[in-house]
Amino acid sequence: MRPGPRLVVVLVLLAACLASALAVITASHLTREQYGRLQQLEREQQQLQTEWGQLLLEESAWSSPARIERLAMERLEMRLPDVDEVEVIRP
Repeated sequence: MRPGPRLVVVLVLLAACLASALAVITASHLTREQYGRLQQLEREQQQLQTEWGQLLLEESAWSSPARIERLAMERLEMRLPDVDEVEVIRP
């Protein structure tokens, strides 16, 4: 007994439908995974932006001219020269 042409067409269409359904399921799964990864990266970016802002504030505090001058005087015993200690060199 030979299957009729209609049966072959129905089986081919059924196989195509199943393949299409599996492709949709796979694509949906991958999309959800990638979206989760995107959200994770966005959270990480926000944390890094916050940390960057804090580091900029810290840098400005550490590099303030008043702080540097104070440390130079306290730790390195530097001072401004007296007027008679200054020599002007002309080109």
